[in-house]
Amino acid sequence: MARHARERAPAGRRPRIQAIAAVVAALFVVIGVLGFVPGFTTHYGDLAFAGHHSGAKLIGLFQVSVLHNVLHLLFGLVGLVLSRRLAGARLFLAGGGAAYLGLWLYGFAIDRESAANFVPLNDADNWLHLFLGFGMLALGLLLDNDAGTGGRLDTPIDRP
Repeated sequence: MARHARERAPAGRRPRIQAIAAVVAALFVVIGVLGFVPGFTTHYGDLAFAGHHSGAKLIGLFQVSVLHNVLHLLFGLVGLVLSRRLAGARLFLAGGGAAYLGLWLYGFAIDRESAANFVPLNDADNWLHLFLGFGMLALGLLLDNDAGTGGRLDTPIDRP
């Protein structure tokens, strides 16, 4: 019994991984919203729904489109929901990290002037996706390993 009390977060506090997942998810929501704010998004008049021809850039650096911004918003909202549970927080961070590494590979491999660049992606986006991928994957896999997922396997069969 004492072992389980030691592993659980104090009453009213979530494990670190849940708090960090919620912060990461909230940042995605904020970035998604800021992608629609003129001034924060340069060349806002060139914002296209999708495709490499969108001339809008978030903070003048990251190429964005309406689809790109909506994907950030949806990813953040899903992350906020998943961060309410320990296993969901792990899934959001580790799974999202793996997805961003896949997106980095995609952005690295495609011809940026082709129709395959529908999100759209530029060099700054690719570097950010690489950083996000490794960062989120590391957070999802390494944080709070001493706290279980809340499932039945947290209590070994051979111990009461």
